[in-house]
Amino acid sequence: MRVIDHILRSIRDAALYNPEVQAAPSCILWPDWDRQWEPAVNRLLQEMPELFVLGKYSPEQRTGPAIWLRCVILFSSANVEQVCDAPVSESLNSQFPVVHSGATPVIYLPGVSRQDLRAVESCPDSLKPLAELQYRGVIWSQVNAKDWTILAFLKSDQGGLGLDVARDSETKRAIRTALMPLLDEDVDLLECKRLDKDYFHNLLSGGDPVRDLLQWISAPDDFRNRLDKNHWEAFVQVCKSQFGFDPQKQGVLTAAHNLAQQKNQWRSVWSRYREAPHRYPGIPGQIRKCRPPAGSLMWYVGGEFPGWPQWNEQQEKNLRENLSGLKELPAHNARQEIIELEKIHASRRNYVWAELGLSPLAMSLKHLAVMAEVTRNTLAAGTLSDLAAGYSDWGWEADDALLRALACVHRQEDFEALSSALRTVYLPWSQESSRHLQRLWLKEHSVSHVQEEQEVYFECCLFVDGLRFDCARRLQTLLEEKGISVSRQLGWAALPSVTATGKPAASPVAGHISAAQASQENFEPCTAHHFKKLLQENQWTVCRQNDPLPRISELEVKKLWVEFGDIDHEGHEWGWKLSAHVDRLLREVRDRIEDLIQAGWTAIRVVTDHGWLLLPGGLPKIELPRALTQTKWSRCAVIKSGADTDENLYPWYWNPDRHFALADGISCFRRNDEYSHGGLSLQECLLLKLTVFAGPAARAEESLQLMDVVWKGLRCTVVVEGWTQDLWLDVRTSPGEASSSLVLKLKLLKKDGSASVVVEDEQFEGQEAHIVLINAEGQLISQTSTIIGG
Repeated sequence: MRVIDHILRSIRDAALYNPEVQAAPSCILWPDWDRQWEPAVNRLLQEMPELFVLGKYSPEQRTGPAIWLRCVILFSSANVEQVCDAPVSESLNSQFPVVHSGATPVIYLPGVSRQDLRAVESCPDSLKPLAELQYRGVIWSQVNAKDWTILAFLKSDQGGLGLDVARDSETKRAIRTALMPLLDEDVDLLECKRLDKDYFHNLLSGGDPVRDLLQWISAPDDFRNRLDKNHWEAFVQVCKSQFGFDPQKQGVLTAAHNLAQQKNQWRSVWSRYREAPHRYPGIPGQIRKCRPPAGSLMWYVGGEFPGWPQWNEQQEKNLRENLSGLKELPAHNARQEIIELEKIHASRRNYVWAELGLSPLAMSLKHLAVMAEVTRNTLAAGTLSDLAAGYSDWGWEADDALLRALACVHRQEDFEALSSALRTVYLPWSQESSRHLQRLWLKEHSVSHVQEEQEVYFECCLFVDGLRFDCARRLQTLLEEKGISVSRQLGWAALPSVTATGKPAASPVAGHISAAQASQENFEPCTAHHFKKLLQENQWTVCRQNDPLPRISELEVKKLWVEFGDIDHEGHEWGWKLSAHVDRLLREVRDRIEDLIQAGWTAIRVVTDHGWLLLPGGLPKIELPRALTQTKWSRCAVIKSGADTDENLYPWYWNPDRHFALADGISCFRRNDEYSHGGLSLQECLLLKLTVFAGPAARAEESLQLMDVVWKGLRCTVVVEGWTQDLWLDVRTSPGEASSSLVLKLKLLKKDGSASVVVEDEQFEGQEAHIVLINAEGQLISQTSTIIGG
């Protein structure tokens, strides 16, 4: 029971009497000389309909002067029949509320003591109408005839709660200020506690002093304005008692300094702040107003001061300078320097400033160190197969690390420092591997070999424009985290690595495109209209970016081509800032795949047209005179017929009799291009084809809907919408117990989602049961109640 429940029961029990020898008391008087209980009166009025209060006349609030209270007692349901021969009128009821259910009226007397009523001759005129009620009624008081105080009621074991309560003056004051929240405390939980000033102060402040202290440090004015006098005093007392700190006298900056120092009892406050620093956005600014221990040598050499944002900012500044200076070093020295910097700054990623986004370079350094380790090993060696194996095993991690490092920074000065480091380490490594690939391609790789590769047939193909190898690996991780099975297969992009060439080559109708139809000028073997028409002629349903997905059951021919994803578009638009959008774009692709699974597609082939190069600050520029070119893109160009050039020429995928030039290494023909594709590099041309299988963990079981239930006698037929593969229909009395099945035999749902079962015993007709769907492992997937026979 709550404290308030005990108070109400104690007051009402005061009216108990022996009808054999006593008359029923006309009322219960509740004197409260020092008004201790007054803050709780409004709450008690809600809980106790028979309670009335001595005060200004306000009958709707059950408050009035002494003479009015006498009338209330007179007209209460317990006494009205003794003085009236007729029902009480409504107008009289509105002036004198009637106590119903035979309850004894309770009269609360704030500012009045028991002695005031006893001294009738000296009793104030305003109280005299109530004086004689001490004889016809009873007084709610202690066994020793003293008035109940809050402390006495909590502590006394004779009519009170018998709790362990401190008796010092500060506790007495705290009890009075915390009376309202105290009313709702469970007495059983209080019996094992020592109730002192700290307990009551914490109770008043919400029971979480550390949270309150952090809120005050973060926004002192707002916090103070939210509190009334009692709550503020309770907060001050808690701070003095638990943290050795007086908010009123010492101020918020002293608290901020103590928090940053993290000494003694302030360690727990700092730990709490670290758990959710975003809830207290003003704290970093408050600490910055304090003077840090910057006079210590350790501030500058090797020491760690995690509580001070000023120290973290100094470390970021040092790291920014170190990264900017890497451009002066050879690549191998720069890699070693990055690894050493990682040892120094790695711990800062565990500090609160990193979570608040105030350590962007320390966050990016983690990925920069991965790149430094990966690029220590060269890919500029071996055969074409060796190159593909090396990049697919570990080389792609360098490109992934580059994107992740860039995603950590937002300010221009941080970007410039990081860009210097990335270019120093990444540019020569990727340049060497690309040039080696180009040499091997001209020597070993034939276009006819690419065109002879046969794509495995899949009912559903999802085309994602610009799904680079490392992005495909991220997508695979996102899918597997959802319990979706994914397999991988390496492949090479069609040259040049642009959408116009690569998209048709990745499609299931690539074999139907004739080289005679091809136009080399735009590297386009067929127009977008012709490509869509070709898909439809081969019975493929085509879904573009925002088209609704058809369910597999809705298609007569189960062949679906879906186009989705904005990676390439946003890469051209944002340049290096694409890095901050990659995860969002890949989550959108994952969601699209989940939509396909929910639509019933069990195997989905994810294909793409090309990858891309991304380098902050721009890819190296290479000259190719415009006079020599018929068409020139960023990484590829069509050379005019008869033009004399030293550029290496590559056969076009769709017509090997036609050739084009590709930029050397990872260079491009345009200046300041940070994002580009169309050339021949591992990043652009080594692709990862994903095959997604809708395993049990990926099934949208929660979206199953029993669309129709029909009973014909004892035969039940259901129609289910959603994932229905390997689901069985049963009728049970208890849905979770297989032994309660009522059917002759469980039935497997058909491809159209329907099934029917027969209840074995006709005695169950008309009884309630449950239609359940279970999977092959016997797990309950869905259920609904039914009446057997309908």
